[in-house]
Amino acid sequence: MERIEATPNALQIIEILEKNHGPLMFYQAGGCCEGTQPQCFEKDGFYLRYNDVCIGQIKGYNFWVDKDLFEYWKNAHFILDVMDGIGAGGFSLETPYGKTFIIRYRLFTNEELLELKPVTYNH
Repeated sequence: MERIEATPNALQIIEILEKNHGPLMFYQAGGCCEGTQPQCFEKDGFYLRYNDVCIGQIKGYNFWVDKDLFEYWKNAHFILDVMDGIGAGGFSLETPYGKTFIIRYRLFTNEELLELKPVTYNH
């Protein structure tokens, strides 16, 4: 069972971003100046912290989550989506296109929890 997936609308924006920027990475922070929205960067364009968690991939690109946020949301399935408008901070690559990535989520069922793929920690 995957922990992260993307909507068709999010995948369309990702295709544009990868054409213009090359390989990508995603980071979901727990707050502060970047807010709590997911951010898209060029691959290795964001400095990961010790024990941040890679919960999976979107189109082969790692989706990292703040270590503390992961502990809070480790039982949730993340769905990457996109909406019109510019979110807090404006650091993410989709911002110049007037778009903002967002996360929708749902809790895993008990059965799904038993089938989850393992996560990777940044060390």
